[in-house]
Amino acid sequence: MNPTRARLSLSLLGAALALATGCASTPVAALEAVRVGEHSWYFHGDAGVASQANRGYTSNAGFVVTDEGVVVVDTLGTPALAREMLAAIRAVTNQPVRRVVVTHYHADHVYGLQVFQAEGAEIWARSEGRLYLASDLAGERLAQRRVELAPWVDETTRVLPADRWIEFKDTESEDFSLGGIDFRLVTGGHAHAPDDLMLLVENDDVLFAGDLYFSGRLPFVVDGNTRGWLAAIERMQAAGARVVVPGHGEASENVAADLALTGGYLRFLRSELGRAVEEMIPFDEAYERIDWSDYANLPTFEAANRRNAYTVYLELEAEALGSADGG
Repeated sequence: MNPTRARLSLSLLGAALALATGCASTPVAALEAVRVGEHSWYFHGDAGVASQANRGYTSNAGFVVTDEGVVVVDTLGTPALAREMLAAIRAVTNQPVRRVVVTHYHADHVYGLQVFQAEGAEIWARSEGRLYLASDLAGERLAQRRVELAPWVDETTRVLPADRWIEFKDTESEDFSLGGIDFRLVTGGHAHAPDDLMLLVENDDVLFAGDLYFSGRLPFVVDGNTRGWLAAIERMQAAGARVVVPGHGEASENVAADLALTGGYLRFLRSELGRAVEEMIPFDEAYERIDWSDYANLPTFEAANRRNAYTVYLELEAEALGSADGG
């Protein structure tokens, strides 16, 4: 059975937003909230990479309605999208947004944080997210998006730190409750990003997995660690969720089968490029030798695959050097 879709008509909001941003001639698609549990909803971004055509709406986000407020998971890739998201939440409930859980500090998931902070929401994220905020990459990506996604990302767009930085040490999860709903925060280790974080809604058996799981498209492995990522996939499977909401693509009710694309791709990269590293074959030569036909028709293949492969090649070289040094 597919998740129940609750279509929220926000076309007037989209038109108003277009006027407010000075781009009234640009068609603006309404966000659609998709219900995946009694209390849980998500927004499904387009396949592909961020562009003017899709307004940067390429990632997913979600929200959970409780009797004492709303918990939001990620805030999409622009403040404009976050405002639409907030309007969609208000169409479902009049409860205030109490908390935002950040699955990781990548641009397509956090550029709407300022909208929810202005509503009084508290931002929670893993402490490793501070590494991104302190890096040159954070400023460089914001400058890039101000060009690529103008006017939706502009000089007023900011990347906000969390109000609470969560430390995961020996434990891999932390429980909390709000308004009769039980939640579990589950660390993803360093997998897709150094600060990967998942949110399990225990009452609904719904897991918001962030970019540890991509549905119907290749994951972006740059900044990732494939060994840690495969371990995180095992953690996802162990959670036993009825529905897994990925960072990109459709929510899954056939979790084991749908995780096979992400897990299988990562194992394929490690196997093929591991052989090249072992045989000391240069990357360009190794890349041309590999049969990519199982993945070549996926939406993000051209944008992601070569960069993914190079990242894994370097990762496996480092692993080989560590083994040689006794590390």
